[in-house]
Amino acid sequence: MGFYAREPRRLVAQVSADTLVLTSVVLSWLLSRLTERAVLAVAAPARQAAVAAGTVSGQFRSVSEETAKLPSIGNQLRQPFDAAAGSFDDLVGVADDQVRSIERLADLLGWLAFVIPVTVILLLWLPRRVRFYLRSRAAQRYLDSEAALDLLALRTLVSQPVSVLTAINPDPAAAWRSGDATVITRLADVELRRSGLGPRSGTEVRRGPAPAS
Repeated sequence: MGFYAREPRRLVAQVSADTLVLTSVVLSWLLSRLTERAVLAVAAPARQAAVAAGTVSGQFRSVSEETAKLPSIGNQLRQPFDAAAGSFDDLVGVADDQVRSIERLADLLGWLAFVIPVTVILLLWLPRRVRFYLRSRAAQRYLDSEAALDLLALRTLVSQPVSVLTAINPDPAAAWRSGDATVITRLADVELRRSGLGPRSGTEVRRGPAPAS
């Protein structure tokens, strides 16, 4: 459970954020597919031109073959038809090249439409979640140790702003050095709540101000 907080409000916020991230990734994927299809639609005229040119080329070749059957002059008469068929074959090659270029562009734009927003989302979301996980796991190791309260309280002293500390005690550092159990417990609770763990089970801790993340 180290990846999620135990406190209900923070847990709901984390689950909501994770759900939003997952939804954004899915929407980015759908957007990338729509982008790819939209670009591929541009290739439709080139495909149709290739098919039409291929059909006409085939017709000219058929006429050329029939013409070649004429005695004496057949080979001479077929030359214009062969030339026309070759010209349309060239058109087929050009159209096919255009189609391949558009398909490569569609594939590139489709991936960019997915990778760019997902990368931005992960850069904003993932480091924060990893930091929380590491902090939560580190705090979890000390939960069953009384001596760990001192360490957790110390982490609060060095990581929280003065406003949070003085709300617990006017001189929290002195209280920590003197071993004031109440102040140490409250300071430790701040670190535990910051780590998403909440106060230790069975320990009554008065709620202090919200810790800084």
